[in-house]
Amino acid sequence: MKVIEHYKQATEPLISFEIIPPKRGGSVKNVFDSIEKLMPVNPPFIDVTYHAAEASIEELPDGTVKRHIKRKRPGTIGLCAAILHRFGVDPVPHLICEGFSKEESEDALIELNYLGIDNVLAIRGDDSGTSVNFRKNGTVNKYASDLVRQIKNMNQGIYLEDIANADPTDFCIGVAGYPEKHFEAPNIEWDIQRLKDKVEAGGDYIVSQMFYDNQAFFSFVEKCRAAGITVPIVPGIKVITTERHLTTLPKYFHLSFPDALSTEIISNPEKTKEIGIEWCIRQCTELLEYGVPGIHFYVMGDPQPALDVIDKLPAGTSAK
Repeated sequence: MKVIEHYKQATEPLISFEIIPPKRGGSVKNVFDSIEKLMPVNPPFIDVTYHAAEASIEELPDGTVKRHIKRKRPGTIGLCAAILHRFGVDPVPHLICEGFSKEESEDALIELNYLGIDNVLAIRGDDSGTSVNFRKNGTVNKYASDLVRQIKNMNQGIYLEDIANADPTDFCIGVAGYPEKHFEAPNIEWDIQRLKDKVEAGGDYIVSQMFYDNQAFFSFVEKCRAAGITVPIVPGIKVITTERHLTTLPKYFHLSFPDALSTEIISNPEKTKEIGIEWCIRQCTELLEYGVPGIHFYVMGDPQPALDVIDKLPAGTSAK
């Protein structure tokens, strides 16, 4: 079932999750074990991240230079197929612009279509500085809205090459939103207009970047609705479990922490996990009272903190 259909048919807020593939050479067993722990919650869908190829330079003993290209976390499509057929849960693979040509995106979409996977989340992806890009020869989707258009075109049977009687795909397309604005955007209003571009290009629903101040999310939703964006907007949530998150999450995800939360953790670092769970319980409870269509948990490797939060949420969510 498509993600948008899950939301339309739901009689209570949905609980969904996002995981990452194992690193190259890593065991998929740990991922399956994590998913097994999520099954009692009955998630309607599980997102799986995609990662751009990275380039590194090696100088050989003879003085020549060799360029290596590899993906640190391959396997998104295979993992999505396993989730669908092993657990019976709809997978949502991420597709990114950064490090992928339009042709590679089309190939991935064809494979997903053959596997019966009809949901994707289209995002630009951030340039790590080492990712491989194809911008010089113009074969890349520069922005997420471009990738959304490519997917929407395939849904209409329009491929990169002119193919007579091409079979159309039927993907539900998710896009990303940023309650505190994308770090490259000059202001929130400009960023919401770019989000509207993605929706008008074919985005069916929005899932937000993680945040820790609900007022930022509420304001974001109100601005989106005022701009004419009507699709479901789902809050993305991550539980703080270590004091390091106070520095790593802002660095990599360009978010901020409320003073009350950061002060409490700094004052009681040994209780960070407990503080993070309690904060998340209050945050999610308020979001549910606000009337969100669901909560999307970024669990990454360890699902237990999110499960601890879900266990304490009020009745009336799909997990209860």
